[in-house]
Amino acid sequence: MPDSPSNPVERRSNPQRPPQILERNVRALVEHATEEELNRPTPDRIATTIWRSAGTMYFVYFHLVVFGLWFLLDFGLIPGVRNFDPQFTILGTTAAVEAIFLAVFVLMAQVQMASQADKRNHLDVQVSLLAERETTHILRLVALMSERMGIEEASDPEIQELLRELKPRDLLERIESQTDSVTERIREEKSAR
Repeated sequence: MPDSPSNPVERRSNPQRPPQILERNVRALVEHATEEELNRPTPDRIATTIWRSAGTMYFVYFHLVVFGLWFLLDFGLIPGVRNFDPQFTILGTTAAVEAIFLAVFVLMAQVQMASQADKRNHLDVQVSLLAERETTHILRLVALMSERMGIEEASDPEIQELLRELKPRDLLERIESQTDSVTERIREEKSAR
């Protein structure tokens, strides 16, 4: 291929710049994520901020400083401060209450992440079904061209089977059927032992 701007392949493929469709898709994903974040209720955003900060080393350093100061003050190592929590009851109670709240925030975060994962899974299924449909359409076109050109492989039964339209409900029913039969077989094998 000559090195000229008139070459259509070279005009379309510029290694310095990502393809326009990639830029468009990334922009759409970022816009959707930003919009979703802005529409979240305030308590969810507060909870997310707390569990994100709780999972950092700054959180650990903060607690090392607070507990270290507490011990220094309580043991009387800083002049002028008398022992105010001799059994560390206040410290223990404070730490326990903090742990309860942190556990709740972590659970809230897990619920949020599970919801996001569900949305991503649904999107993946939709994209996969769309890609399967497009691939089947392309395969139909190629099979028709092969047939008209007299290529024998066009009548291969495996290709003919791939040309059939995949219905999501049929696929789900087949997965459930297989799951049930495998589960039953494993139970029977276990009970036979």
